[in-house]
Amino acid sequence: MRPRATVLVGRRADVLFGRRARRRWIHLILGGALAMPYVFVGSVIVGPLFGDSGLFESFGAQLSAFAVGLPLAAVTALFPLTRPMSVAAVRALCAVPDDSLAEGPARSRAARGRTAAWFTLHLGLGGVISGMSLALPPFAGVLIALPFFVVLGESRIGMPGVFGEPWMVVLAPVIGVASLVALAACAATAGGLLARWAPDLLGPTPADRLAAAERRAADLAVRNRLARELHDSVGHALSAVTLQASAARRVLDHDPEFVREALAAIEDTTRRTVGELDAVLGVLRETGGSGPTAPAPTLATDLDGLLHRTRAAGLPVSATVDADPTALPPLVSREAYRIVQEALSNALRHGGAGAPVSLRVTLDGPDLTVTAENPLPSGSADRRPDRRPGGGHGLRGVADRARLLGGACEAGPASGTWRLHVRLPLKGQP
Repeated sequence: MRPRATVLVGRRADVLFGRRARRRWIHLILGGALAMPYVFVGSVIVGPLFGDSGLFESFGAQLSAFAVGLPLAAVTALFPLTRPMSVAAVRALCAVPDDSLAEGPARSRAARGRTAAWFTLHLGLGGVISGMSLALPPFAGVLIALPFFVVLGESRIGMPGVFGEPWMVVLAPVIGVASLVALAACAATAGGLLARWAPDLLGPTPADRLAAAERRAADLAVRNRLARELHDSVGHALSAVTLQASAARRVLDHDPEFVREALAAIEDTTRRTVGELDAVLGVLRETGGSGPTAPAPTLATDLDGLLHRTRAAGLPVSATVDADPTALPPLVSREAYRIVQEALSNALRHGGAGAPVSLRVTLDGPDLTVTAENPLPSGSADRRPDRRPGGGHGLRGVADRARLLGGACEAGPASGTWRLHVRLPLKGQP
């Protein structure tokens, strides 16, 4: 094991010269480079006060130009795009957690003010560290090499007279190395301060967090809607096709006519499901260039076909429609169709072979009600019909559809039957 002192020295050296310190140093030099145009403008402003010849020879003139340029940088930092560029640089070079920084332009007054403060600090500290990085290494190199110049007889190398003293010749390399270490320490300190202040000045404001939460909620709603549409359309088709194929297999040897009808029904179901799948994907597909998509199924246009396909799958369905589907709002008609489709799918999967289903679609005052009842298999009176491995999403989707329209959904066993009752308000729907 290495001695403790060696480990401590290694850690301190990593703090000053490690990869993170070097990247933060580069970030500071980038700030110094960005500060140069503002310093030039400041030099134009303060130049008449010092005279053209003394502007670049006077340290005070240079500080004055720097001091005048920083407020100009703060003003230009008020533009919204300053924050995305600053955040990108911080993420790439400052080792700051991504989730602590804001996304997108600064839009509120507080966000722009904090961005201006960050930009000014970055350019200010970056200008100082950049100036030190340009001046100190050559000076330190001369000090480190000073004894060699003396040995070679070059005692006058443009250094002040004090550097010709014997004791200074001995200390010069130490001073040179110390100045380089001091430069690294200043750069590490400034980079660490910027990294610490970045989440406070470039982090999300409450408005940013609210906008991000709204975007996540919108994305989740879109995904949930797609999941519901796929479950109801494709799930119903697969259930019907499975039953039709199973029935055809059982009578394949002695009832070829039924097999032909089952295969025709399977073909019709799959063809229609492809169209519905296109409609489902069209819900999320952007218009303009993607081409037309199939219209979403509704009670007015597709209920009869749904009942026909379900009966062809071997499920007796008695349907009562006490409403004019063509007079329903399109959104209600579409969601009611999906609810009926899910109710029939559950009956196909769980109601037992040949178990009859009673379906009622009626107007109840200002609401449209959908009620479906089917007998439960023996021994399952207290079990939800969709409770199966990987399942359980059908009734949740029905409840979501009803809730999004301001309605309600009730489902549960009652006297050996499974009853689904959904209420969809018509008032206020587009």
